[in-house]
Amino acid sequence: MKRVLITGANGQLGTELTLALRSHPDVEFLLATDISSPGPVLQQGNFETLDVLNTDHISAYVRKHKINEIYHLAALLSAKAETMPLKAWSLNMDGLLNVLETARQEQVRRVFWPSSIAVFGPDVREVVTAQTSPANPTTVYGISKVAGEQWAAYYHRQYGLDVRSLRYPGLISYQTAPGGGTTDYAVEIFHSAVAGETYRCFLKEDTTLPMMYMADAVRAAVELMDTHADKITVRTSYNLTAMSFTPAQLSEAIVARVRDFKVIYEPDRRQMIAETWPSYIDDALARRDWGWMPEYSLGQMTEDMLLHLQPHSVRS
Repeated sequence: MKRVLITGANGQLGTELTLALRSHPDVEFLLATDISSPGPVLQQGNFETLDVLNTDHISAYVRKHKINEIYHLAALLSAKAETMPLKAWSLNMDGLLNVLETARQEQVRRVFWPSSIAVFGPDVREVVTAQTSPANPTTVYGISKVAGEQWAAYYHRQYGLDVRSLRYPGLISYQTAPGGGTTDYAVEIFHSAVAGETYRCFLKEDTTLPMMYMADAVRAAVELMDTHADKITVRTSYNLTAMSFTPAQLSEAIVARVRDFKVIYEPDRRQMIAETWPSYIDDALARRDWGWMPEYSLGQMTEDMLLHLQPHSVRS
């Protein structure tokens, strides 16, 4: 049975992953943690404050609750990280190393850590980006993810620690507010649509980026962690994707359901980050090794987002 610790549980991915694991049939105990108090969605269930830069606190929770799986999600995301690069490097790298070292010392069975398409750079922007495409990031977030992937592989190779990872694309969710990423527009745009407001998009209308609905993102993490170790062939991080679209294509999908919705395009510094990321991802190895398959298309995701944020906004 799984006894799980989650760091960064208040985040966009952490919130929904915590909810999913609380109902997982093989999870007998789950401790959600974050540096801040739980949001309203996570107030039910076990929750403790935890600073992942404090190794002693991580170890104490692992020992106290006999943790055998850790989902380490605490991080500063791409756009926010660019405004405080040294702090982002410290949190993203030292936090990961603290978790890996604790897991090694306390004999934790398995660790999940999310990487990102930010590991890639502008040299792969115009091609379908394969698992082994060059990783030449131009942001501190991407640099930390490349380094983190190598540490994950190192701990598996040197110590036999079962570390597993996914290179997530942009994630879209109705449960929590955006967390400072370059793909946040794809969440913000829905909130503007249901509020009857014009959305001012910080990316150009023709900027194609890989995206994924949160339900698929959560399921991918759980399925990867449930897969037998013999099937895992990638010990850095698996490419993962569901769909690629532009802000204009997302806007069109919303307008088909919210007639009067309008978008104004006002690119800012985040446009420069987006232009260094891939347009399309090849996740053939994830599909081969552990049967990954996304369930949500652009249309299905748009319908579900609008239904959850404001049911009457969807045209019958």
